[in-house]
Amino acid sequence: MGNLVAIVGRPNVGKSTLFNRLTKTRHAIVSDEAGTTRDRQYGKCEWGNKEFSVVDTGGWVVNSDDVFEEEIRKQVKIAIEECDVILFLVDVKTGVTDLDLAVADILRRSKLPTLLVCNKVDSNELRYEAPEFYSLGLGDPYCISSLTGSGTGELLDDIVGSFTKELSEVIEEDIPRIAVIGRPNAGKSSLVNAFLDDDRNVVTDIAGTTRDSIYTKYEKFGFNFYLVDTAGIRKKNKVNEDLEYYSVMRSIRAIENSDVCVLMIDATRGVEGQDVNIFQVVQKNQKGLVVVVNKWDLVQDKSNEAIRHFESAIRNRLAPFTDFTIIFASAVTKQRIFRVLEEVQKVYEHRTTKVTTARLNETMLPIIEATPPPALKGKYIKIKYCMQLPGTRVPSFVFYANLPQYVKEPYKRFLENQIREHWDFTGTPINVYVRQK
Repeated sequence: MGNLVAIVGRPNVGKSTLFNRLTKTRHAIVSDEAGTTRDRQYGKCEWGNKEFSVVDTGGWVVNSDDVFEEEIRKQVKIAIEECDVILFLVDVKTGVTDLDLAVADILRRSKLPTLLVCNKVDSNELRYEAPEFYSLGLGDPYCISSLTGSGTGELLDDIVGSFTKELSEVIEEDIPRIAVIGRPNAGKSSLVNAFLDDDRNVVTDIAGTTRDSIYTKYEKFGFNFYLVDTAGIRKKNKVNEDLEYYSVMRSIRAIENSDVCVLMIDATRGVEGQDVNIFQVVQKNQKGLVVVVNKWDLVQDKSNEAIRHFESAIRNRLAPFTDFTIIFASAVTKQRIFRVLEEVQKVYEHRTTKVTTARLNETMLPIIEATPPPALKGKYIKIKYCMQLPGTRVPSFVFYANLPQYVKEPYKRFLENQIREHWDFTGTPINVYVRQK
């Protein structure tokens, strides 16, 4: 069960830059305009052989002056509710602002481990400005520069040191854990309720290790699995329901705790940015996926043409990973509900598919022979041998080549597609590695 760290603070204190530094990505769009971070708010960070998830709340501010403070307060409250550690970012160049004081006030009351991070300390002179932040009452400020990375090592040590939760897994059983995820109102609860029906006796609750994630054992009609309950089913407080990022925040834990995710998409609204965000969390965690287009009973045009159009729209938005099943269902009328369970079971089995080395080489080497990797700088790349790696979380294949560094992403994708064509890995991610032979 992973730990979740949130970066909070007012706009333009450098939340995205710090996020990029911790997750070693350059994904978040960084510019000097307030509130420009939009899409990437979630990533993984590794430090001292511990892995944790980082959430950048800055990507969610609605940029208009009257609701600005209100929005930031909401963000902070949700971060407190959902996360294990908070990084409160302030800007050494602007000093303490009213908004900083307001946020600090909420954080002090929350009793959640909070690290006060003083950003943009790009030179030694600026260190002398930092003591001003003692007035926030959150202890010693960490002086860092997320641009150059100075001071971030010490910060990471203390983040990892402040995790109180020990990673303990309640379940040992070898049965799939399913998370039903999606935007608010996509019909997650209705789907779960349709699965569970009213015969609650087939369901046993196993309290998860977190405050909100509970595994529900489900044994019925020959299916046997755990449902990972996103707290959406037992709503904590209605206030936050309308919030864009609330759903991503809630989904993160459920996704991390599951094997297969059922992504619910509202048929009446199509694929929205939020769906893509949640999908990216599934991808980063390398989980199995089944897409369910819910509320299909409300759609007027159910022709094959309409279905094909809808399917290709979904696959285009979620590309390059397109090898997953899309089911048109209705949680209310229970149409195709069991097909969802059957698919989940299949995806779970695909995650553990083993291809023998002999079969793999027999199939793949002639294909590689016919379409070798493009030569680079006049050098020819030869792949002579391949195998599936044992004991990995998702199916992983390694191809041994004389010049692995010259095999680029598109060719790896070609190899992955060939593997998918010859063996059924629907719904599960695959890793393709090229190594020195």
